[in-house]
Amino acid sequence: MNPIPVLMYHHVAPYPGDMVTVTPETFEGQMRHLAEGGYAALSLEQLLSAIRGEWKSPGKAVAITFDDGWLDNWSHAFPILRKYHLHAAIFVVTDWVDRASAGTGAGGGQAPHRESRRRAERGDVRGLILDWARIVEMQSSGLVEFHSHTVHHARCDRITPETAAEELRESKRVLEERLGRPCPCLCWPFGIFSGEVVSIAREAGYRALFTTRHGVVGPGSDPFEIPRIVVKDDVPWFARRMKVYTSRLLSRAYLAVKKP
Repeated sequence: MNPIPVLMYHHVAPYPGDMVTVTPETFEGQMRHLAEGGYAALSLEQLLSAIRGEWKSPGKAVAITFDDGWLDNWSHAFPILRKYHLHAAIFVVTDWVDRASAGTGAGGGQAPHRESRRRAERGDVRGLILDWARIVEMQSSGLVEFHSHTVHHARCDRITPETAAEELRESKRVLEERLGRPCPCLCWPFGIFSGEVVSIAREAGYRALFTTRHGVVGPGSDPFEIPRIVVKDDVPWFARRMKVYTSRLLSRAYLAVKKP
């Protein structure tokens, strides 16, 4: 089986040059490349089945993920995913979603990432973060699934084990109750974790933990330390990297020399 790159996005928004943002035009070009190139966009359950060696992709495959649950995932990314019928997963911060659903904040709307995160962290999320109604809409399409990014976007290495357990268990509980489906996956905020919080996550019932570490996955990969590929705002770069990362020989050679 070919290796599977897990793609990491945050924003799809009209801010070229902004950190962790791709423009809608670039995102469409990237998704068009996947669709026309015959890539399968896997659900996270399919990805985990491939890691366990229980399912073999018929060809080239990727997993598309988004961190934080920004509203632009609905306004800009979701229509493009529907257009090309590609599956994706979004890791959401449940307190932010609750606040967005309650209309908390001044409602300043879209902003570059640094400003957006500052506003979200002080509770001003209206116009920035997905609410439950849009999450249900996206899930109902069958193309988007939602998983945990903790309750408060917590740095889990800086909080007590008791607080970490609450962050992980409560976000999982809320997602399962709100969406009526299991939430087996967690993505670490800031990509930061420790052995202790991995154990807490396993005890909380998570079956897969997503990181910001660079790499690809395949049979035998550790489901509790899944690496991802940070996607750049560039279609030709994306096309070249997809060719590399879905090839056993090319990905092994490239990752062996690439600095973390």
